[in-house]
Amino acid sequence: MPVCPNCKYEYVNGITKCPDCGEDLVDELPPEVVLNEADWVVVYTTSFDYEAEMLKGNLESAGISVMILSQKDSSFPAPGDLSIIKLLVKKEDADNAVTFLNEFKKNLESEDEEDEA
Repeated sequence: MPVCPNCKYEYVNGITKCPDCGEDLVDELPPEVVLNEADWVVVYTTSFDYEAEMLKGNLESAGISVMILSQKDSSFPAPGDLSIIKLLVKKEDADNAVTFLNEFKKNLESEDEEDEA
């Protein structure tokens, strides 16, 4: 059965384009890549989704592959925010990512100081 490589939906024979996204259908999907956790390291942790997403976007704009691992559990009733959101990068990009994040933080702090003056 034809399948969309983008949406992963299967269609009946005879359909050649995905009606949802317009991609050409293929006969089978390529094998999924299995991520090896030993290839990734944590470079930043936060409690805020928006902060993780913002930093992910900035790191990706610098050509660094990033994954977000969220361990939020909204069903756990407790005061405060006990969730941890981790930014992971490939081991070979870790030094560049940490340097980038430190520079980014330094730039934010200098902007805050300028705003206060």
